[in-house]
Amino acid sequence: MKALVYREYGSADVLRYEDIETPTIADDEVLVRVHAASLNFADRAALHGIPGLIRLAFGLRRPKATVLGRDIAGTVAAVGAAVTRFQVGDAVLGEMEQRGFAEYVAAKEGYLVAKPAGITFEQAATLPVAGTTALQAMRLGAVGPGRTVLVNGATGGVGSFAVQLAKNLGAEVTGVCRTRNVDFVRALGADHVVDRAREDITASSRSFDVIVDLTGDHAVSRFRRALTRRGIFIASNGSGGRVVGPFPRLLRTLVLSLFVSQRLTGLVARRNLDDLTHLAELVASGRLTPAIERTYPLAETADALRFIESEHPRGKIVLTV
Repeated sequence: MKALVYREYGSADVLRYEDIETPTIADDEVLVRVHAASLNFADRAALHGIPGLIRLAFGLRRPKATVLGRDIAGTVAAVGAAVTRFQVGDAVLGEMEQRGFAEYVAAKEGYLVAKPAGITFEQAATLPVAGTTALQAMRLGAVGPGRTVLVNGATGGVGSFAVQLAKNLGAEVTGVCRTRNVDFVRALGADHVVDRAREDITASSRSFDVIVDLTGDHAVSRFRRALTRRGIFIASNGSGGRVVGPFPRLLRTLVLSLFVSQRLTGLVARRNLDDLTHLAELVASGRLTPAIERTYPLAETADALRFIESEHPRGKIVLTV
């Protein structure tokens, strides 16, 4: 089968589109023929091996898993002897432990949910990481009617979902973005859009019940000025140093939260099949629309990564297989 392979850490230049063996499956696994996959920050981090701390899990000198890719959607090609939820031909989506940027991937049954007939494979592939992160941020912020929500970084994969989900839950939503993306964020359903080039939201007189920070471009102390007295600040971004990444910032945030009335926390999204099923149903019903700026063939994944790193795309970038 064809797959996107890397055997050393580095830029997109180290990626190779090669023939490798089709994976075999264990009794509790499903072989999925991948139709679409999407790119996430985690894929870029795994490719570069930065922050260096992730190499404790991914491989100190070179990557253990030589195929990238977490978000996939496809059809079941084979099932293990212990699999009970799926059969050959079923359409599925899920979050892998890497190895998804390939024609086939072996996935644990517990990593997958059924794809509704009403959504495309490309739409389905955007949901596992970005959609789940946004949904879990909404839950952590107790977002609902009457709540004011600020999404800082409203144009990325997580941000574009967060704006729509907050609106679906009845909140008043403000999105912060770059100048060229103002109309895009407004089209997502944001009640108010802040152009970061013209306004520093942390220096304004406005305050919010929930702030979801997806960029890490301001100190937490500055975000606190824009929070209500009992407001909730949620950090979910990879900004930080090349060695330990966002972890020192997250630790400082959690410690500070012990001494103030506001709740300051970080979010590391976890795989959740109920959340993923709910997101897929929202898309099928038309209440949630994945924002896909571009699609690339799997063979052109290196170009897709270069585009992400140079252009900061609106919504998601999807690979078609």
